[in-house]
Amino acid sequence: MAVAPRIDPKTLFSAQEWASLSNRSNWKGLALIAHAWGVILAAAAMVVIWPLTLPLAIMIIGGRQLGLAVLMHDAAHGALHRNLKVNDWAGENLTTGGLHRYRPYHLTHHKFVQQTEDPDLVLSAPFPITPTSLRRKIIRDLTGQTWFKQRFGLARSQLAARKAGEPLLPILQAEIVRKRRMLIGAAITIALTAPFGLWWAWFVLWLLPQATWMQMITRLRNIAEHACVARDERDPFRCARTTYAGPVERALIAPYWVNYHCEHHIFMHLPCYNLPRAHRLLLAKGLGPQMEIRGGYLEVLRLAASKGVSGGLAPA
Repeated sequence: MAVAPRIDPKTLFSAQEWASLSNRSNWKGLALIAHAWGVILAAAAMVVIWPLTLPLAIMIIGGRQLGLAVLMHDAAHGALHRNLKVNDWAGENLTTGGLHRYRPYHLTHHKFVQQTEDPDLVLSAPFPITPTSLRRKIIRDLTGQTWFKQRFGLARSQLAARKAGEPLLPILQAEIVRKRRMLIGAAITIALTAPFGLWWAWFVLWLLPQATWMQMITRLRNIAEHACVARDERDPFRCARTTYAGPVERALIAPYWVNYHCEHHIFMHLPCYNLPRAHRLLLAKGLGPQMEIRGGYLEVLRLAASKGVSGGLAPA
């Protein structure tokens, strides 16, 4: 088992630069969590006032639901707060939850990125695929089929394990926790909104975005991060991809600097809000040509769907 290559940041940055980059704030991570929930509530209010804005609200809310998952991911690296107890409590209770079971799984991904032992390899290994195959996947995401299949499949696995008297795998245990929290959240939301005639709010303004838009952009994020990156890549600058994102993409697809994935893998304990600065410093030091960088998510999609396409983009 060969672990993924690592870079000593002291070989790239001065002591002052690295101290600034690696500094973890006591308030920025918590402020980002508050921002995510604030945007979700604002988008929900927009629909209540102007019902025709529902399609836009679904995209906005789904984007912030992914944003909460991104912030939980930051907590898994201990980057959400300087105090680890606060970091873990916030990551477990104020985001998507499941932090303690996600952390060992995710750190294994970092340890063996793009290698046989990488638990996330299954997400990137099939690419490139054909444009038709990609369209089918996106349609299944946006129509809720992917969400339903994932939830039904996990539930069936839980029942099978219990009938056989086998211990539940961590992913199944985490799913049970999420289901309980989802039901509690649904009950509280319905209880609070029903007296105002808004009993439908949880279903339309939380479950619907989660089952549709969030599924699609989660797939897009996975594709952008590692699809078409070489197996067993030994260059730390090319194990993961950074994808440039404009204001609309950051609002609806790539929240909280998740698109700076190359930098995240090189320096996995940096807080998400310091990744853009790390990127600029690396470019200023002339390291841009060594890094796996793409100009936007449409470019990444063309790359991922280049199988069987003549004149397609060259693999990363």
